[in-house]
Amino acid sequence: MPSLYPAGAAADTAGSTAPDPNRWQALWITLIAGFMILLDVTIVAVALPSMQRDLHATPASVQWVVSGYALTFALALVVAGRLGDALGRRRIFLLSLSAFVLCSAAVGAAPTVTLVVLARLAQGVAAGFMAPQNSALIQQLFRGSERARAFGLFSATVGISSAVGPVAGGVILALATGPEGWQWIFYVNVPVGVAAVLLGQHLLPRTAPGSRGHLDLVGVGLLGAAVFALMLPLVQADSGGVRHMWWMFPVGALLLCCFARWERQVSAQGLVPLLDPRLITEVRGYTPGVALATVYFVGFSGIWLVFALYFQDAVGYSPLRSGLAVTPFALGSAGAAVVASRLVDRLGRLLTVLGLVAVVTGLTATALLLWLLPARTAVWALIPTLLLSGVGGGFVVSPNVTMALREVPIPMAGVAGGALQTGQRLGGAVGTAVLPGLYYLILGDHASSSAAVALSVTGGTVTILVALGLAVVDWRADRRASGQDAVDRSERRRP
Repeated sequence: MPSLYPAGAAADTAGSTAPDPNRWQALWITLIAGFMILLDVTIVAVALPSMQRDLHATPASVQWVVSGYALTFALALVVAGRLGDALGRRRIFLLSLSAFVLCSAAVGAAPTVTLVVLARLAQGVAAGFMAPQNSALIQQLFRGSERARAFGLFSATVGISSAVGPVAGGVILALATGPEGWQWIFYVNVPVGVAAVLLGQHLLPRTAPGSRGHLDLVGVGLLGAAVFALMLPLVQADSGGVRHMWWMFPVGALLLCCFARWERQVSAQGLVPLLDPRLITEVRGYTPGVALATVYFVGFSGIWLVFALYFQDAVGYSPLRSGLAVTPFALGSAGAAVVASRLVDRLGRLLTVLGLVAVVTGLTATALLLWLLPARTAVWALIPTLLLSGVGGGFVVSPNVTMALREVPIPMAGVAGGALQTGQRLGGAVGTAVLPGLYYLILGDHASSSAAVALSVTGGTVTILVALGLAVVDWRADRRASGQDAVDRSERRRP
């Protein structure tokens, strides 16, 4: 198999070109779009009761408004990244953003739950096509320390959009009173999205498309079927999907093995695979970064759903107040992500190690406070522990993305970012299925809600400990590699 870097080419193949003068304005467009598509993962949850009532829907059907979006979002990511690399990221970004706006309007206007679900499935596809273009455009537009800063802002956007979804949904429902007020959760995307499309046409860089000669349709089918088999039981967990469709997990694993073997064959034939195996074998930091992101998002995503269940069902908070209770994490994460962008070049993987230590410490203290204190008192006592966890989280997501993608060749930035985000979506699906299930299991065993939430948070913390172990291993490997690079440079300087 030929090398990914022919003739010693560096990862930043466009590094010699002058920086785009509109790069920072273009970044803000991608951040706005990224904020919208990630916000739509969580903002809808608070509107499900009113949607079910207004549409006369069953709980199972209205749940697909959330799970269907997550499913098609994940299915589209890698294929979208490959198409962006081949056809031009600007083109795919603007087309998918336009489709997302249209689908948002269609969801709000749909008169039946069936049409709402279908529009949400299409909206998820549009979001999945847009997401990998965000990280790829950052790779394309920025170099060196500027790239780290850009990824820091991107990470802050991810953290804020995930955390403020319930708060934003609660505010919109409070303002849009009356029947069908839930529609404004989707209509709000329309003016923002239209403005982003118009600005993007002027500010996003026009670049020549990459290689179009071969689209790996067999790889598309195998990976799509594998992700579908792994995701469907998880997104249907509330309806017993894991229990009734457990057999899909080994099927998904088998399909992934077939996909990996097929991609090696395609690459060996000199064709362009969907996901080049050399990303896994030759790009330093990429495989550990994907693994760390996947494991971290198991705990990161699941814990916040457990908090929502606890604060709303056990404590009696409204969706808005429940969202406000966890805002210290969002604030800490957003601020730390920006700071981390200035430290990642200096500290490297050590930054994520320190961040994960802070997350584990903060969540462990959170679990203890939830266990020991009355609910109304614990809410105030959690402010410093959630803030510490958020600061740690800001030191994890952004630096991990930067280090996972820093040596990826620019022509492969889209598919690499898509695969990284697919890992995050899979991890998030596992967390949102397993941790709430653990919460209800403990409650069903006649335990108190305080014990249930504390033990569920502890379960999520254990998965983050696994991510810490992966980070430590990669940090040590990075140190050894850096030391060897220094030795090689020293030898080359000798006469």
